[in-house]
Amino acid sequence: MTGLNGVPGLLTGRRVAVFGGGARVLRELARLLAAEAAITVVAPEVCPTVEALATSGRIRWEPREWRETDLDEVWFAFALLPDPAANAAIAEAAERRRVFCSACWPEASAPPAERPAAGVALVGAGPGDPDLITVRGRRLLAAADVVVIDRLAPLELLAELGDQVEIVDAAKIPYGRAAAQQYLNEVLVDRARAGKFVVRLKGGDPYVFGRGFEEVAACARAGLRVTVVPGVSSALAVPALAGVPVTHRRMTHELTIVSGHLAPSHPDSLVDWAALARLRGTLVVLMGVTHIAETADVLMRGGKDPATPALVVQEGATPSQRTLRSTLASLAADCAERRIVPPAVFVIGEVAGLSETEGVAVAVGADG
Repeated sequence: MTGLNGVPGLLTGRRVAVFGGGARVLRELARLLAAEAAITVVAPEVCPTVEALATSGRIRWEPREWRETDLDEVWFAFALLPDPAANAAIAEAAERRRVFCSACWPEASAPPAERPAAGVALVGAGPGDPDLITVRGRRLLAAADVVVIDRLAPLELLAELGDQVEIVDAAKIPYGRAAAQQYLNEVLVDRARAGKFVVRLKGGDPYVFGRGFEEVAACARAGLRVTVVPGVSSALAVPALAGVPVTHRRMTHELTIVSGHLAPSHPDSLVDWAALARLRGTLVVLMGVTHIAETADVLMRGGKDPATPALVVQEGATPSQRTLRSTLASLAADCAERRIVPPAVFVIGEVAGLSETEGVAVAVGADG
C-alpha cells in the first residue's frame, strides 16, 4: 500500500475514516481496500463508484455531514472534502484525538520521466482482478495525467497513481444514475486538448458491450489521436475462473455472447432469442440479471431443453466472486433465492455442467 513504507498489513482490520465522497477519494479507497482496512466514508453525497462499493458491503457510507465523534476508535483519517476549511477542522479534531490524518502520508510518487504525447488511450482493464490488465494497459495507465474510470474497472489500479493524476468517476450503476455519455466524451476531448494524456479505463474489453467505440469516435471527430488497448473480457475469463470452459471440442463448436440488458420482449432488443434457442453450443449472457426469468423462458419456449446446465458467476475475478450452478428451468428461481445481483455472467450450455476436475477427466479419457 502506497504511503505505508512497505507495511501493507498495518491497517488490516483497523478502522479508517474517509471524509469526502468525490472521485478524489477513489485513489485512497483503492489503497485502503488493498490493505483490508475497515473503511467508513462520511459525506452527504458520493460519486457512483463509492456508492457501488457501499452497496456491495466493501465499505460503509454515512450519508451526512461529518462530526468529531466520527474519529472515535479510528486509526487513520482522510480529510478529502471539497471545502478546505472543513478539511482543516477535521485535521485539527484528529490531532486533538491523536489520530493520524491524511497529512501524515506524503505522496512519494512523481510524474513519469517520459510519457506519451497528449491524447487518449482507451484501455481495457480486465474483468476485476487488477493483475489481469495487459502489460501495455498498465504501462499507459502509469503515464496518465487524467484517468476516467468506470465502475467495473479494478479500483485497485488507482492505488499506483500519484496525487498529481486527476481521477474522473464515470461509473454507471445498472438502472441507477449514470454519467451521461456526452459528458464523458467532452471530458476526454477537453482534457486531451489541454495537453493531457488521458486514459479511459474500462472494465473487461472496451469493445465488448461497452461504449468504447462511441468514445473513440468522439475523440476522432475532435481530431485527437486515440490508442486502443484490448482487455480480457469477462465473457471468457469469468467462466474460466469459475472452472468452466466456454468451449469444449467434444461438446460445443460454437460460442455466442449476447447482451441481456433489455428483456427479450423489449421492442429495442436486437437479439434473435428464438434462433439462439435452436443453437447447440454455449450461450454467454452479460448484463442479464434483471431479465433472466424472461430470458430462460423464451429459450425454453424456443426449444432449448429445460435440463440444460447453467452457470452464474457474480462479481467474477474479485474477492467477492460467487458461483451458482443450476439448470435452465431452475435458473431464475435459484438466482432469486441466492440473491444474485450485477455484475454477473451467465453460461448456458453443456459446458456449464463441467467442473475443472471433470473437464480434465473428459479430455484425458477422450485422448485415451
